[in-house]
Amino acid sequence: MKVIALTGGIGAGKSTVAQFFSELGVNVVDADQLARIAIERGSEGFDEVVARFGEKILANGDINRKALAEIVFADPAAKRDLEAIIHPRVQKLFAQAVIDNEPATHLIYEIPLLVETDAASKFDFIVTVEADEDLRVERLLARGMFISDIKARFANQVPSQARIKIADAVIMNDGDEDHLLRQVENLWEGRIADLSSEGSR
Repeated sequence: MKVIALTGGIGAGKSTVAQFFSELGVNVVDADQLARIAIERGSEGFDEVVARFGEKILANGDINRKALAEIVFADPAAKRDLEAIIHPRVQKLFAQAVIDNEPATHLIYEIPLLVETDAASKFDFIVTVEADEDLRVERLLARGMFISDIKARFANQVPSQARIKIADAVIMNDGDEDHLLRQVENLWEGRIADLSSEGSR
């Protein structure tokens, strides 16, 4: 089994690529989903986040992720505090997901902050999804995000060049979904299929 990182900047389309890989029969684990589990109501992570940020981040008893995001993306110290709570728990959850995965099957980990968390060395193969920044902004605006929020998210992620530098494969998402799917299929049937007979990084 090889563990493959799937990364990319916000709005690049990595979630769509992850969906395509899943439809090809690959086990895909989403770091954002693990982060939600790490601080779900009733967990120690939930209690620590509420203790640090106060009940103003709650909505109907659950953490309002949008309200929390607005705080941490405007305050580097708050962001570091949140990461200190979430990241160790996410790492444990991911380690368990690797153990639970069938040994003969590759696992793809959708991890937006691969470079930012200095995690590249933990993976056998790295794929990054990239797109022109103007196109990414257009997509995020269509999702209902405000331009100020988009700029804040961009500021908290490394530039495309940093992801491309550490990637084994780059998927460009500047066209339509058919073109994107073809890239995913070619990668899965080509270089990723060849990983089974290669050594680790």
